[in-house]
Amino acid sequence: MKNFGQIMDQVIKAEVKTVSVAVAQDRSVLEAVKKSIEIQMAKAILVGDKKEIIQIANDLAFSLEDTWIIDEPDKNLAARRAVELVSKGKADALMKGMVDTSVILKAVLDKDIGLRTGNVLSHAAVFSVKTYHKMLIVTDAAMNIEPELDKKRQILENAVGLAHSLGIARPKCAVICAKESVSTSMRHTVDAEKLVKLNEEGIISGCLVGGPFALDNAISREAALHKGIKHEVAGDADILLMPQIESGNVLYKAMTFLAQAESAGIILGAKAPIILTSRADSNISKLNSIALALLHA
Repeated sequence: MKNFGQIMDQVIKAEVKTVSVAVAQDRSVLEAVKKSIEIQMAKAILVGDKKEIIQIANDLAFSLEDTWIIDEPDKNLAARRAVELVSKGKADALMKGMVDTSVILKAVLDKDIGLRTGNVLSHAAVFSVKTYHKMLIVTDAAMNIEPELDKKRQILENAVGLAHSLGIARPKCAVICAKESVSTSMRHTVDAEKLVKLNEEGIISGCLVGGPFALDNAISREAALHKGIKHEVAGDADILLMPQIESGNVLYKAMTFLAQAESAGIILGAKAPIILTSRADSNISKLNSIALALLHA
């Protein structure tokens, strides 16, 4: 898929899925949910303070006639109830509303009602930007702070699964570092070499892994050739595996605010996708994130 319009079209054509919104009394989240319902892309279950939800919905001219509201003013309990709906199969994706991320994740990881699978949870952002020839997945910009090798493997595998949902049969994965050569004094370059080897051995499958790459060599064929890099991934990456959260987060914000990229972001690795957007994310980004989560679901 080449843009978010195609993702939405695909979701609309499929059987309508349901989003469970935790602590739904959030204006920007309800705006995105309203739009997703209006275009017949999703249904929603709104969990939170019913009085506040109705008040915001009225301000937005959001008809709640066909939307289930579960009244739970306590934010911790509302998060648990929203997660439980997904765990029990009554909803297909979870969305964060007016609640701290730590509260949502605590409920997600609860051994009794949560969505744990044993896999690492990781954040993946999908970007559509005019300066790149296809959609680009960036991971991890929000969850894993300083992942070791095995955690990087799982983060990469989560992103590969998402790429498959986007119709990319063999995604090209670039392991991003500060330089293109392996240096024992730079751990992330050593990890990149090992990830490439795991891919060659078939331990990481369903994709092609290349690295270490500096960012320019991963997304610019000209820059790669200038440095003598002829790897198939160079200049044509579908997935950028970032070395740690700082670089991932900086790239995410740069793409959003400097490059004005259209984006979506979800948490992967749980039993169902988790829509966990930032307060600074636009309503369009939140709507895109709903579409992406339901496609992946």
